[in-house]
Amino acid sequence: MKYVTGFFFVTLLAFLALPTDGRTEDFSATERATILSLGPWPPPVTKDRSNRASGNPEAIALGKMLFFDRRLSKEDQTSCADCHKPELAFTDGMDLNEGYKKITRHTPTVINLRGHTWFGWGGEADNLWAQSIRPMLSRNEMAGSPSRVRRVITTDPNLSCRFKVAFGEDPATLGKYDVLVLVAKALAAWQETLVTEKSAFDHFRDALETGDTRAMNAYPAAAKRGLKIFAGEGRCTFCHLGPDFSNGEFGNIGVPFFIAKGKVDPGRYGGIKILKKSQYNLLGRFNDDKSAKTKVRTRHVLQQHRNWGEFKVPSLRNVALTAPYMHNGSVATLADVVEFYSDLDEERLHTDGEKILRPLRLPDQGKADLLAFLQTLSAPLSATIKASSVPSDCATVKN
Repeated sequence: MKYVTGFFFVTLLAFLALPTDGRTEDFSATERATILSLGPWPPPVTKDRSNRASGNPEAIALGKMLFFDRRLSKEDQTSCADCHKPELAFTDGMDLNEGYKKITRHTPTVINLRGHTWFGWGGEADNLWAQSIRPMLSRNEMAGSPSRVRRVITTDPNLSCRFKVAFGEDPATLGKYDVLVLVAKALAAWQETLVTEKSAFDHFRDALETGDTRAMNAYPAAAKRGLKIFAGEGRCTFCHLGPDFSNGEFGNIGVPFFIAKGKVDPGRYGGIKILKKSQYNLLGRFNDDKSAKTKVRTRHVLQQHRNWGEFKVPSLRNVALTAPYMHNGSVATLADVVEFYSDLDEERLHTDGEKILRPLRLPDQGKADLLAFLQTLSAPLSATIKASSVPSDCATVKN
């Protein structure tokens, strides 16, 4: 009896000593299912069928070089990396950047773009390589041209050699638009490799799935409380869902879309118009996938009045590293974003807007907890890129 009592006492002490922050009963069955739906991460590697360079190590290496090459811009002034700085999670840290002229939209990150359907705040592109063309030709950004891009590739022996190896074609025999598109496809192939590793949240999510209490207990208590808000009463997963924390579509959350006096940014409404007119969309001749599968969404997308003031729902991965926020960079900090949703002004939503949105009315502790959760979505880039076999000076070796 003495032994049994002693065993019971020791067992009770051991139970009481266990941290309770990771208990699965802290989440309802619905919340638990929602949390599990936010993974697993990273997503499976799939090639972009519209891009023959996708997954090609030689094209990836070429794309990485071109991402940092200022010669693609007017007067050799700006590269992709000057606005998408690696040290700033591939953003620029500014509300609105200035290339050749001040632009009207915030520079988003190019991390974790693999698998997206629409690109740009208004969805002006339906593929990553077309989106890579836009800043090169924009008069307000790089102010380049198809002729300039072709000239850079054909007159640089190393780039020309790498282009031949990656695509099996001599750029000197191709037209300016064909070279431009293949350059963009190489850029896209490299950007597809910019995928983050598992975040602290992902480790918690996986532990929740397997019932690993010890691993769950390593996740901060405040982050768990914030996750409960995110997956539960906050209804954040209505838009920020799935492993990428985004539905990939567009919404109006009441952020003003006035650019200047008498000028507005039409958002998705204007984006659809640009998309349909683009020669680089998936309905055009540059799509490497000749089946109808990659064309369906673009063919059937319709421009509707409700699209006014809608902007792309961004992924929340690495969100703590990509300030400022919103399509116009008007919200300075992540804490301000939480405040924005907590005190959401419903009168600013247009009639056909996001009726699912409502003010969260969070207490100060709730705001701090939600912020703590969002900060656990950051992670460094994965280093799983297959190395190119092309030596550093391709032209010298080939000759």
